[in-house]
Amino acid sequence: MIIINIADIHGNASPISEIGTILSSADLILLSGDITHFGGEREASEIIHLIRTYNSNILGVSGNCDTKEVDSYLESENIQIHGRHVEINGISVVGAGGSLQCPGPTPNIYTENEYVEIFESSTLNLDKNALKIMVSHQPPINTLNDRISDGAHVGSVTVREYIERIEPLVCFTGHIHEAPGIDEIGITKIVNPGPLGTRTYAYLEISDQIEALEIRKI
Repeated sequence: MIIINIADIHGNASPISEIGTILSSADLILLSGDITHFGGEREASEIIHLIRTYNSNILGVSGNCDTKEVDSYLESENIQIHGRHVEINGISVVGAGGSLQCPGPTPNIYTENEYVEIFESSTLNLDKNALKIMVSHQPPINTLNDRISDGAHVGSVTVREYIERIEPLVCFTGHIHEAPGIDEIGITKIVNPGPLGTRTYAYLEISDQIEALEIRKI
């Protein structure tokens, strides 16, 4: 199974057509938040429609810069995995959107306690023996993926706790634009491909284990 992960599109559609062939060759496209830049249904639908011209197999979550309209739109299009998990080709994909409070106001934020409720919902009836992938816009704390430019770690304790609890093979994240890369927590690879505007994406080939996992440049 080949999975392409895109993060932090922020309404910038131009790179999508640049990876059209790559999207077409994948079994699944995972979006890890900030599909729009403070946009709603119209802006999200433009991005999703463009991706669907190459591949209709899409799952994802909203980010902190997406309004609640985006969540509703993703739900209506059967893309939404925020607060739920979806099984596809034997892999359970677990989702959580939004982010913790940011320095500036953004429309889609949660507290750590609210993230506990979100992950309780997304892991309800989850087979502990299933192969799992997590998609969380908010990165876990204390990885290279949650480190901002001044060196501070701004990730979520709750996201990290649930990674340690359910042990997904991969957690795709985003949010912190200056912190792309691949890190790990236990058996879990933590992947922030960087904003799509930097012409980067994540490539995952998976069977009953990770066969290949890379951040690639367009």
